[in-house]
Amino acid sequence: MKRIHKTILVELVQSFVLGLVALNFILMMEKVMRLSRILSGVGATLPDMARIILYLQPQLMMLTIPMSLLLSTLLTYGRLNADNELIILKTAGISFRQAAFPVIILGTLCFLAALLVSFFVGPSGAARVRDTITRVVTQKAPMAIESGIFNTSFRDIVILVHEKPAPDTMRGIFIYDSRNAKEPKVLVAKEGRISSDKEDNLSLYMKDGFIHIARAKGSTEVFFAGYSLSLNLALEGPTKKSSELTPLELLKEAEGREPRGKVALLLEFHRRLSLPSLCLLLMFLGPPLALLSGKSGRLGGLTIGIGVFTIFYILLVYGENLARAGTIPHIVGAWTPVSIIGVASFLAFRKAGSL
Repeated sequence: MKRIHKTILVELVQSFVLGLVALNFILMMEKVMRLSRILSGVGATLPDMARIILYLQPQLMMLTIPMSLLLSTLLTYGRLNADNELIILKTAGISFRQAAFPVIILGTLCFLAALLVSFFVGPSGAARVRDTITRVVTQKAPMAIESGIFNTSFRDIVILVHEKPAPDTMRGIFIYDSRNAKEPKVLVAKEGRISSDKEDNLSLYMKDGFIHIARAKGSTEVFFAGYSLSLNLALEGPTKKSSELTPLELLKEAEGREPRGKVALLLEFHRRLSLPSLCLLLMFLGPPLALLSGKSGRLGGLTIGIGVFTIFYILLVYGENLARAGTIPHIVGAWTPVSIIGVASFLAFRKAGSL
């Protein structure tokens, strides 16, 4: 029995690792493409991008760990079913519940790993991503501005310079600032210099120029000898700020917030708990679902796994949106999809165990 369990567990772990790598790569592509458009503009190096990709992994793993668990279970037990090995085990006196014991071991380990990622590794990785991007932009943003080329690396700001005597020094500066849509500005200056403060905030200090401010009923022109313009990267943070908080910090941050902001933080808190808990349910749902794939083997298991998670994610997003709109309590919106999976897992495992 131990040898059988060990053999099945090894195959489960191999499929789990491959699934985790593949799913992380797929989910990571959208973030990497969005970041690369900005970071390549400021001259980010390959080591910088590799570091950011590494720090992004924990945030993705909160979702990909339970997904990989289900897929590995479906693929492994689907193969056992297609090769009639489950029938052989049953003939040898090994019940379905005994054959599913390796999944219990892997599911428990996934649950503990997901809790670790959710409580500590994920928030730390999100903070490191933000710090790395800030450092790269602060150090290399001046190189992104080239003479004679319109630069749009900064949010709602277009910069054109005539000459760059040094990486952080410019002459003949033209700027269109549309951060205030009701009062867009045009700035013209003879020269300027980009610098950063101790908090890594970028600013462009210009000399000898003027500002033209357009309004609905007129315009204003202001001449200056010196003017400092703050610069923000043309990209929102790669993750929400709440992703950088641990579950306990989320609860503390939710205190005193207005209702809408409080619900958003509480939903994030419950997601940190519900996604790891999903591992405990999927280890009972996977083996019975593998029997449904019949003789289709790995392809059938993969199709069923994708279908289950598609339905789960739709229910999760829909429930959270209802909670944000105030239609249902946030606990109901966060835990209803998990509860549905739990009931389905209990009934499916019980039925399969009685066969």
